[in-house]
Amino acid sequence: MADIPSSLPSSLVAATGLVGGYGVARWTGKRPLGGAVLAVAGAAAARQWRQRAGGGAAGALTAAYVAAFAGSHPLAKKVGAWPAVFGVAGAVALASWAVADRHADSRDR
Repeated sequence: MADIPSSLPSSLVAATGLVGGYGVARWTGKRPLGGAVLAVAGAAAARQWRQRAGGGAAGALTAAYVAAFAGSHPLAKKVGAWPAVFGVAGAVALASWAVADRHADSRDR
């Protein structure tokens, strides 16, 4: 896997994986291709989480990423597909920033 630039927030990587995975699946009609985008971005974010916040935090954020993906499906039945995807992506991005990126930002100063 290509290295993600250290300056790129893990919150952005995770949110992009959720939104991009859904977008690719929807626009190509190939769910496995969307799943590949989701998986690659999730793995890249998990690597950043581990580097920035440790293994325990990485495990919890990875679980949140997977739960967001799974939870977006029933949520989409209530609010629509795109609002559900953007909502869960925002929630994961916020958690990622709070646990990993916020601390990385303060170390960079």
